[in-house]
Amino acid sequence: MNESMPVSEQVALFLLEIEAIKINIDNPYSWASGWKSPIYCDNRIALSYPIIRNFIKEQLSALVKNRFKAVEAIAGVATAGIPQGTLVADLLDLPFLYVRSKPKDHGLSNQIEGKAVVGQRVVVIEDLVSTGGSSMKAIDALRIANMEVLGMVSIFNYAFKQATDLFERNKVTFFSLSNYEILIEVALHKGYIRAGEMDQLKAWRLDPGHWG
Repeated sequence: MNESMPVSEQVALFLLEIEAIKINIDNPYSWASGWKSPIYCDNRIALSYPIIRNFIKEQLSALVKNRFKAVEAIAGVATAGIPQGTLVADLLDLPFLYVRSKPKDHGLSNQIEGKAVVGQRVVVIEDLVSTGGSSMKAIDALRIANMEVLGMVSIFNYAFKQATDLFERNKVTFFSLSNYEILIEVALHKGYIRAGEMDQLKAWRLDPGHWG
């Protein structure tokens, strides 16, 4: 760990080192949306590396504490936001709950698991934000339950305009430890990609639906 490196760059480097983020322009990955992508991100891999897991936990917690001082509870977005949210809630000694993508089809049909307290001020934890759709569903569910959503934090953010516009329209304050632009700069500096690949990587983020 390089203590002089900004958090955003250190997180990006960690994710590259453990192959939680992979970059391959020649053989792009297929997303569930049908998009072809030169990048694949699975931040859950970081949970298997205690040093990196603890660093991310500490930095997410610091971000919540510094940006949302009135926070009273932490909510994770299922499924990848659950372990990260649990770690943050534990470190901050706050209640934890998580939000499913849709209500269960049995039992009490819960969409929110844990104690949803009316009026409680909650911060949402995501591990990754792409289009922002799943995050917004979780936030809507919390708001319908009459909880006050102060905002959301994530480990990594692609910074698509689609997500930025979505959060702005719905008045969601959002912060991320690292993002796509920082990632590709770190990847270039550390030799994970070549200088000639930067234009394609930048073009993909601007128009992922038509890239390639």
